Amino acid sequence: MLKVLIVDDEVLERKALTKIINGCSTDVRVIGEARNGRVAIEMTLQERPDIIFMDIKMPGIDGVQAVREIKKIDSSIRFIMVSAFNTFEYAKLVMQQGVKEFILKPSRKQDILESLQRVSAEILEERKRINEEQNLRKNLDRAVSIAGKEWVNTLLMNQVEDLTFDEWGELLGVEITYGYMMLFSLQEAVDLEHFIKDKQSWYLWLKESLKLVVKKYELMVGPFIDTQVPVIFLCRKTTEKIHFKTNAINIIEDICHLFQKEFFHAELRVGVGLPYANASELYKSYHEALSALQQLIKVPNQKFLFGNHEGNTEISTSTELFETEKQLLDALRQGDVNQVSVIYEQFVRQLSFNQQNNPKMISKSFDELFILVSRMLQDLGISYEQTPTINQSEDIKILFEDGKTYLLSVVRHVQDWRNNHAKSMLQKAKEYIELNYAEAINLELVADYVELSPFYFSKLFKDRFGMTFIDYLTKVRMKQAKTEMLDGGKSLKEICYSVGYKDPNYFSRVFKKHTGLSPSEFRKAIVS
Repeated sequence: MLKVLIVDDEVLERKALTKIINGCSTDVRVIGEARNGRVAIEMTLQERPDIIFMDIKMPGIDGVQAVREIKKIDSSIRFIMVSAFNTFEYAKLVMQQGVKEFILKPSRKQDILESLQRVSAEILEERKRINEEQNLRKNLDRAVSIAGKEWVNTLLMNQVEDLTFDEWGELLGVEITYGYMMLFSLQEAVDLEHFIKDKQSWYLWLKESLKLVVKKYELMVGPFIDTQVPVIFLCRKTTEKIHFKTNAINIIEDICHLFQKEFFHAELRVGVGLPYANASELYKSYHEALSALQQLIKVPNQKFLFGNHEGNTEISTSTELFETEKQLLDALRQGDVNQVSVIYEQFVRQLSFNQQNNPKMISKSFDELFILVSRMLQDLGISYEQTPTINQSEDIKILFEDGKTYLLSVVRHVQDWRNNHAKSMLQKAKEYIELNYAEAINLELVADYVELSPFYFSKLFKDRFGMTFIDYLTKVRMKQAKTEMLDGGKSLKEICYSVGYKDPNYFSRVFKKHTGLSPSEFRKAIVS
């Protein structure tokens, strides 16, 4: 049954519409009447109607304003606008909100029912389409899951010559460029009885956690064999192969973090194979992951290892080195020359130890680092043409000096950018917030407006103004709310909506947290 809300400041009009609609069919039912736009917004939050008959000309919040606010609450609600002849031109404003149905006062019963029938049919057709898409997606996901598990089984036996990434890409609706294996292992930690009971629940937990954590890859989760679960990561075209280790570490760290919150009587270990561009070679990645997993026994307190083509393992991607790399990038982003120098020395020591002073491996690690630096600069919106010049030298000292020279040139460029260009962009963002606080603005929207990534915009904003984006937005809204409370003709709910909040209760909580008084207490204090 479709729920209908009637909004009109004339009680006779509301009653007449209610009687006509409730008498026409059992498929629609009027669930409420509102005398103005403000009440309509409140009732929408409570009742969630499917269709709203909205009068345009009403005191206070009129029909056009009410449509805008209700669309923010639920964009799927359909509107039928009701207008007298002298306000019909005014109705064109709501066409920008996607409203297509209008009827004139005094309304004929036939016009009302025809308009209601068209909108009802549109809603039912949309729901049917969504339901069909959901069922199709559900069936496809089930089929892909079953097929994926079988594919993993055949892969482990090196029998995948006739399967290609292109075929899987067509089924999944994405372009697959390469793939690799992870082997997750649950190691007994306490007693065998608990361990056996945990296995099945852990397997289900792992599948759900991977879905939650993994964003850049398509997953094929294999069966639980003994204590191990093989997982294929199919990498989309937009995921650069050179970042595979960084992305893999992020995934493993997130999974380990979630694992620590559970009460499994076991320990988690992960072996990672290398990426391959052909599906027929994925069995190699599996054996590399298996070799890495076996080597973990020899490495106390290490949660994961990467295998290589020789079947050995690399400890160069340990969490310690990864964390230092992240600190180095953060210091570059802050434009802190001293910190870059200090952290770089630490990075060099760790890299030299983990790569056993192998020039080729160190040069490769620098290549990966410089790509991350380039991406950071792009996200900040910084144009920097200079490219790193790392000589393919056998002299480790020269490699480290070349790396330091490039990073110091980057950090000085970032410093100049923060002192000049970034200030103007952040001021532009601040002005945008002050002009648009009443709208449904968020961090992503404002970051896009000043052409910065949300992550870097958030950090720069806090560095520049000493408060987070949401704290500043709240400060602006509270200041405006306190100003509007001086107008005794405005209700607190109207003020709530006018400063950008959808829920009066939430507005009240935020206001009290900000001022120490509830809105009503504050208004009483300033009036007296």
